[in-house]
This record gives sequence, C-alpha cells and structure tokens, in this order.
Amino acid sequence: MGRIGIIGGSGLYNIEGIKGIKRVSVATPFGKPSDKFVVGELAGKEVVFLPRHGVGHRISPSEINYRANIFGMKKLG
Repeated sequence: MGRIGIIGGSGLYNIEGIKGIKRVSVATPFGKPSDKFVVGELAGKEVVFLPRHGVGHRISPSEINYRANIFGMKKLG
C-alpha cells in the first residue's frame, strides 16, 4: 500500500504531529517542485507532505509547477 500524499494550500506549511520527519528533494523532468517534500509518519500511516506555495508562501498560484509537484509525489509513492 502506498503512502498518503498531502499537498498544502495557502497557510498550510506543515502538519503537527508528523514523526520521524525527513525533508526530501526530488528531481523531476519538469523542473523543481514547490519545496522539499516532508516524509514521515502521522497516526501510524506513512505520509508525504508538500507545501504547494513553498514555505512562507513564496510562490504565487500562477507560478506553481504543478507537474513537478505531482511527479514528485508519485515518485515518493
């Protein structure tokens, strides 16, 4: 079974309660994702979290590299 993928929106830059956090950079054929992926465990489930606008909301909606974000999520399971 795969991991649970969560893409945060405006104001959601981290998720409280994630344990064993690793920040992972993923190379994609579409360029850089919005930020590093946060991989960890939440309530006994493996999760991958990505802040869609980057930490600190530094990427505007029209500049989000959606293809890179989705490719990275798929690559991480």
